[in-house]
Amino acid sequence: MLLPLLLTASAAAQEAEITDNPIVEIVRPADEETEIGGGMASYYGNELAGNRTASGERFNPSHLTAAHRTLPFGSMVRVTNVANGDSVIVRINDRGPFSHGRVIDVSHAAAREIGMHRSGTARVKLALLDD
Repeated sequence: MLLPLLLTASAAAQEAEITDNPIVEIVRPADEETEIGGGMASYYGNELAGNRTASGERFNPSHLTAAHRTLPFGSMVRVTNVANGDSVIVRINDRGPFSHGRVIDVSHAAAREIGMHRSGTARVKLALLDD
């Protein structure tokens, strides 16, 4: 009668050790996204090439980067053009945009990817990619 009770207690203790172990972590898919709104996007191009961004790196219009007012530098964001459904993933490396009504400034390369390089602006949806 005592043996089943001991086996049950031992199994419960092992289960507690597994869930309380700080090394055990939950693995999530790398492509999880959190919608963070949207609005009007614009792009900045070759005229700023070589200038330092707010993160300290030099701006390169051919890289898939963007400026956002509040997201941490290094954040990866999916920018989707609402008009055509095209999307691109950019890395935040600068602050801005400073034009009223704009939510993100993307590089010229990113603007080409989502088909807004001719118009200069587009209505977009933004999604933050989780690590």
